[in-house]
Amino acid sequence: MQTLEQRLGYQFRNPALLKEALTHPSLGHEKQRYHEDNQRLEFLGDAVLQLVITEYLYAHFPREQEGRLTKLRARLVSRDALKGHAQALDLGRHLLMGRGEEASGGRVRASTLGDAFEAIVGAIYLDSDFTTARNFVLREACAALERVREEPIDINPKGQLQEILQSIAMRGPTYEVLSATGPEHAKTFVVEAHWEGLVLGRGTGLSKQAAEVEAASDALENRLWEKK
Repeated sequence: MQTLEQRLGYQFRNPALLKEALTHPSLGHEKQRYHEDNQRLEFLGDAVLQLVITEYLYAHFPREQEGRLTKLRARLVSRDALKGHAQALDLGRHLLMGRGEEASGGRVRASTLGDAFEAIVGAIYLDSDFTTARNFVLREACAALERVREEPIDINPKGQLQEILQSIAMRGPTYEVLSATGPEHAKTFVVEAHWEGLVLGRGTGLSKQAAEVEAASDALENRLWEKK
């Protein structure tokens, strides 16, 4: 734990919080102690992380509208982004998990690593205060934040939407063509993005692919999965 604390740049006053943040639910299932895992801290850490990133984007992109800020935030808190932060801290090596989960590759699974990183954020917040947690997040996300400042344009809304949704339910969106009108050489497509029974967004384009990209962009602005 001392090695990990050195990587985190933070020493816990209550070491039990760090242990809780590193405890995967599979360990509780094996030991029949279902309340002893990092899911509650992950829930808290997700909220802290979202606020820190939102606050940063609001301050550093004063000319951007809500829709663009939402897309930028989605990039910064995506499953792959959180996995990268966890790998940089070597969290996988420190996770406490059941033997079955470990045997199936749990220490390198993106969702597991992302949840652990969010749980660490939650644990630091509880052990100290918001300012300390914010400084930790900004330090760990420094490179990603710099890339966003250099290249703020979202070039792959479909991939971004898929990353977000798969991090929630391991299933990505599907796209349904509602209509294709006009002559063969100049058809206009209308497409909807669907996920878990929700219509997340709608797009129009001169090709099916272009319409899907617009539908994904619309979904990223609406963020209806957060209201489910």
